[in-house]
Amino acid sequence: MRRIEDFPLLVLVLSLVGFWLSARIGGFICGKQRNLEKEDKDFDVVISAILTLLALIIGFSFSMAVNRYDQRKNYEEAEANAIGTEYVRADLLPAASGTRLRTLLQNYLDQRILFYSTTDERELQQINAHTVQLRTELWSAVNAPVAAQPSPAFVLIISGMNDVLNSQGCTQAAWLNRIPGEAWILMILIAIICNVMIGYRSSRPGAKGALFLVIPLAVSISLFLIADIDSPRHGIIRVQPANLTSLSHSFRAD
Repeated sequence: MRRIEDFPLLVLVLSLVGFWLSARIGGFICGKQRNLEKEDKDFDVVISAILTLLALIIGFSFSMAVNRYDQRKNYEEAEANAIGTEYVRADLLPAASGTRLRTLLQNYLDQRILFYSTTDERELQQINAHTVQLRTELWSAVNAPVAAQPSPAFVLIISGMNDVLNSQGCTQAAWLNRIPGEAWILMILIAIICNVMIGYRSSRPGAKGALFLVIPLAVSISLFLIADIDSPRHGIIRVQPANLTSLSHSFRAD
């Protein structure tokens, strides 16, 4: 199921409009106030505190998004290493079984590359279904020869296949590991409060009206970047299957 964070440009536009309107609402509230001779120091302290809180939350959220992005990159590399190692270990099997295992690994590798590359939900469902089928066939391809003729060398084959299957499961979990929706709600609410207060402050005598746009724009760009990095499939900054693609080229070169 898609989330609004899967559309970073939409997040940018909606947040910019929403925060700008919040600043305008703050200015409207200020215009309705008859007594504007309040203590500016107290008000500025509150603004500084709430802006600091917003900066901290944005910083933590950005760090969470980057960590998840790095995790997805690491698991892509781990998948390539596991598949490549098992492909080499296929030499330990009888000739016919080894050839079948290599063919299945090549097909499996193609599906993993498509998993990283596709942005179409229907195609993704087909890829996942085909991957599940190939996982069953891969396990059968190593289990049958080992069961028929047990050998200490075959332990490497079984262990390698476990790594292949486990790495795919870890990748799937990493792609589902997103910034919680509650964190997004908290961040947006605090950003709205900040912009209302900035708008209120900017409408007072001596304030610069440019603040109406500066803060909403800065916060909106920050949320756009967080959403883009946190979205594994629909963002501009995405994990490319470079290691898997390189491995695929090496298979075909053999």
